[in-house]
Amino acid sequence: MRTRKFLTAAALLAGSFAAASADAAQAAPTSFPEKPIRLVIGSAPGSGPDIISRALADRLYGAWGQRVVVDSRPGVAGVLSADLVLHAPADGYTWMMLTSQLLVATAVFPNIKFNLEKDFASLSLIGTTSFVLVVNPEIPAKSIKELIEYAKKTPLKYGSAGTGASEHLSGVLFTKLTGSDMLHIPYKGVAEAVAATMGKEVNLTYGVVPAVLGAVQSGRVRALGVTGPRRSQLLPDVPSISEAIPGYQTLAWYSVVAPAGVPEAVLAKTSAAISKIVKDPQFGEQLKGLGLEIVGSDRAELEKFRAGQRKSITEIVKISGVDTK
Repeated sequence: MRTRKFLTAAALLAGSFAAASADAAQAAPTSFPEKPIRLVIGSAPGSGPDIISRALADRLYGAWGQRVVVDSRPGVAGVLSADLVLHAPADGYTWMMLTSQLLVATAVFPNIKFNLEKDFASLSLIGTTSFVLVVNPEIPAKSIKELIEYAKKTPLKYGSAGTGASEHLSGVLFTKLTGSDMLHIPYKGVAEAVAATMGKEVNLTYGVVPAVLGAVQSGRVRALGVTGPRRSQLLPDVPSISEAIPGYQTLAWYSVVAPAGVPEAVLAKTSAAISKIVKDPQFGEQLKGLGLEIVGSDRAELEKFRAGQRKSITEIVKISGVDTK
């Protein structure tokens, strides 16, 4: 009898400890973060992801009083940075800037040893931006429709930041939807592709707004269309390609994720903080030069966005002819 009472009391006591532990776990985020956070990016200093990350880090320091250290690990379209974050502790103190380029890389190279969907938890979609289709001024086409007609009569070459890059896939989708035939010429980066267009090595290329803006404004290339669904605030006179080609759309985008396994309460608090900062008009004004369309999503919205992008990018990769083995 005494043994039974003892076991009952012990069970009740254990239950009390379990409940207290659960309450403590729920309460833990009120003290998060208690040390600096590392935000890993797969791009070089001075790049779009780097500029966005540092702007976000500065504002989070003001909100939390803890440093967010931007750790640049360029290489293999962001694969190196993802592998580093994948092996970091799932405690909420390591984040990654997930961009469209890394998603493209995982679609092009299926042997990558991680799964973006399963291994990384969504925090917030920072924003999106378009690529711009620019042509050498010697090309007579002054619009997308004229370019399509010209391309069907004249062999053209287009440059990109490399085989399997987002710019390459933008060209693949263009030729697929228009029935035109253009030769793809890969370069080591978008700057080289733009230079090749100005130097008449290729007839046209695609680049994010900041990468082509100077050349467009100086008249060294002519912008015919942007790849996003709406015109860019930095190039308001340049129409969306979708206005001439229904269904055409490719985007560059920037988001923040964390390793899978981070406690839900920490993810929720982090996501809310990032979203609040990104939606502040001053944040958008600070990044105006990047041509960003600010989003500041919650976790569920980013999950949905990532799924849609994965589907569309995978389909484009399939029709691109890129060797994914």
